Amino acid sequence: MFSLFHYAFIQHGFEAGLIIAIIAPLVGLFLVLRRYALIADTLAHVSLAGVAIGLLLKIDAFITAIIAAVASSVVIERLRGSKRISGESALAMFLSGSLALAVVLISLSKGFTVDLMSYLFGSIVTVKSSDVLTIAGLGIVVIAIISLLYKELVYISFDEESAKVSGIPTRAINILFIALSALTVALAMPIVGILLVSALMVIPVVTALQLRRGFGQTLLIAECISVGSVIGGLVLSFYLNTSTGGTIVLLTLFIFSLVMLFKE
Repeated sequence: MFSLFHYAFIQHGFEAGLIIAIIAPLVGLFLVLRRYALIADTLAHVSLAGVAIGLLLKIDAFITAIIAAVASSVVIERLRGSKRISGESALAMFLSGSLALAVVLISLSKGFTVDLMSYLFGSIVTVKSSDVLTIAGLGIVVIAIISLLYKELVYISFDEESAKVSGIPTRAINILFIALSALTVALAMPIVGILLVSALMVIPVVTALQLRRGFGQTLLIAECISVGSVIGGLVLSFYLNTSTGGTIVLLTLFIFSLVMLFKE
């Protein structure tokens, strides 16, 4: 097994994968508790539009995906906070609109390419050392901000109105958190793929919640499931020559099935 670490791209894939495996449930737990899990899917589709822009303009698609996801997340949260339209409606509009934009831009760039397929489904082969540094740096930012705002995020997740009355700046924190969610989605894209990234943020959390433990224990269990799935998925995808993202997500679903089976 350890012979696979002789390859530099495998090392890069594992380094990036472990970082993503840690931050995905950390963000996903708050999204699931807020019943806002659909935003991960929406931001993934926005990231696809960002990738299409990058490929069309021949610039770094990873950077354009991050910019597109973060900018859209702020707009989505401001629309939700304005009460003019519901959160679900805002998500639906951005999901369909960004997908339409991506399809149009892809057609202008002469259809699907190998690069685009790796963004859609994830590929450890395409992860470069510069990507690892970017993911590590931005991952540290995500972890640091969530750690600093941990108590406020927990309070808002369970009772946003009460948190607002108690003086917590819920609007600013919500915008910042959604921006962090967008950043996490974009960071996970090279490993898991745009179409599957929301699964890594949601399934380990949903699995951990089935065990009905305290908040801290639930987060720890979700982290273990996420890290185990990413490591197992990367190893299996290398030896079976399968899609990295698909293999990782299937492992998370397998673990969920085991938990549901033995929980009864």
